[in-house]
Amino acid sequence: MPFSETLKSIVESVGGGLGAVIMADDGIAIDEYLLDGSGMDLNLMAVEYASLLKEVKRMADVLKTGSLEEMAVNTGRSQVIVRTINDELFIALILGQDGNCGKGRYLLRREVFGLRERLS
Repeated sequence: MPFSETLKSIVESVGGGLGAVIMADDGIAIDEYLLDGSGMDLNLMAVEYASLLKEVKRMADVLKTGSLEEMAVNTGRSQVIVRTINDELFIALILGQDGNCGKGRYLLRREVFGLRERLS
């Protein structure tokens, strides 16, 4: 089931969007959209962020703070917002350092409901 149109819409609607990926918790990318010339390896990012997500999910479980809904990682060159779709799938939005993080969070939160329906 392709999700590239949804991913493209998110990336092109948020200021500073570079790419987006739907990934399984084992790090395998289900679908992705990447702006031309962004120079990013979304498959590598999916694998690495899946490992990080597993650790954060485990920590939330140990601390009994509830399930992970969203996580953001800001670096010197990019911002990555990850939102849970279900127990096994996540969506990640990659923004440039000056990207509109607030709008990105809103778009992910809005689109996750539709993705959940399509996957059930």
